[in-house]
Parts: sequence; structure tokens; C-alpha cells
Amino acid sequence: MSSQNTNEEIDTQILGRIEKWTDLIGNLFVSLFHRVTLFGIGAATVWSSAETFHMIFQKGTASIQDLLLLFIYLEIGAMVGIYFKTNHMPVRFLIYVAITAVTRLIIDLVNKHETNMEILLLGTTILILALANALVRYASNKFPSNTGEVT
Repeated sequence: MSSQNTNEEIDTQILGRIEKWTDLIGNLFVSLFHRVTLFGIGAATVWSSAETFHMIFQKGTASIQDLLLLFIYLEIGAMVGIYFKTNHMPVRFLIYVAITAVTRLIIDLVNKHETNMEILLLGTTILILALANALVRYASNKFPSNTGEVT
């Protein structure tokens, strides 16, 4: 009986070590994937911003849509930077990007003289996103999960 118990203990120890190493390797790969992807997103954001600036200089003027697009790039860059510093994805910044993108759509619709119903629906979308932002801010202040976390 003691021989069988010893073998079971050894098996349990081996399985525990295997699990520990696979967890370590898995976490390493996930961390590497996050870093490589963040560098890619950051590089693509810088590249897209440079292309937008180039296009603005070629036109000789910047439209409000161009400026809003640059704000979107700024928010994406800020999200990447915050994620590198804190390892947390700031949800509020995603909401800001969505609000800015919908605002660009509204401006495009106004310029094309589209129906008021589409503009009203997009305006309602912005209101819902603003309320979601307020809810996220309230929840992160009322129920913080981590003192240094940015939401």
C-alpha cells in the first residue's frame, strides 16, 4: 500500500510541475502576444496619423472630419500607452473613440444633406455612449477594482 501511495504522490508532484510550467509558458506567450500586438497597433496608428497629416497638407486645409480622425488616432495611441503602463484596457477611451466616430458620421450625413431621422438616431447613439461613459466612471469610482487602474 505504501508503495502505491508513494507512486501516486510522485505522479501528483509531476503533474503539479507540468501544470506550473505550462502555465508559465502559456502566460509568457499571452504576454508576448499582447506586447507584439500593441506595438503593431501603435505603429499602425502612427502610420495612419502620418498619412492623414500628409493628406491634409496636400489638400492645403483640414476639415472637421480630418481633425476628428486625428482625435481618434490620439485616443487609440493613449489607450496603447495606458495599457503598456498599467496592463489595463481603459474602457472609457473606447467609448470616446466611438463617440468621435459617430460624430464624424453625423458630419458626413449633414454634408450630404441626409434625412434628419438618420442624424437623430446617430445623436441618440452619442447620448447612449455618453451615458455609458458616465456609468463606467461612476462604477469605477464607487467600486474600484484596483487603486491604480484607469477605466
